Amino acid sequence: MIKNRYPKEVETALDVWVKLARSYSAIYKYATDNIRSLGITLPQLAVIEAIGHLGPLTVGAICDKMLVTGGNMTLVLDNLEKLNLVKRVPSKNDRRAINVELTPKGQKVFDRSFKEHAFFIKDLMSTLSTKEQNELASLLKKLGLSISSRTDLR
Repeated sequence: MIKNRYPKEVETALDVWVKLARSYSAIYKYATDNIRSLGITLPQLAVIEAIGHLGPLTVGAICDKMLVTGGNMTLVLDNLEKLNLVKRVPSKNDRRAINVELTPKGQKVFDRSFKEHAFFIKDLMSTLSTKEQNELASLLKKLGLSISSRTDLR
């Protein structure tokens, strides 16, 4: 990047953007490779974790938690069902809704994979001290909330 092409504030913002994008890309690739060793994909693990922590969820609630579209989620859930990790069950409260819940095999995968993934992430973040991790989490939350409030207005 050519320095001093833009005002300092713009240069700084661009530098942060590039570093954030590169960090995310590296973390995503590394985490994806690790999760593959568990025999599932990152989106599949995210679904298993959401249901494992929160209990049965509707497809819409899972989409909201994961910030994905229904079409993509259908494929993820179909594949999880083929692996006998989740099952779709009609909601007792709303005949239009379908709940997704873990099977006994899915619960075992959750119990094993979440713990492994949690320690993997801890190791990944160990480059930063606990204080630095807390500061980064706070800054990223602040940034995310600010951006969300802007996009919610559109």
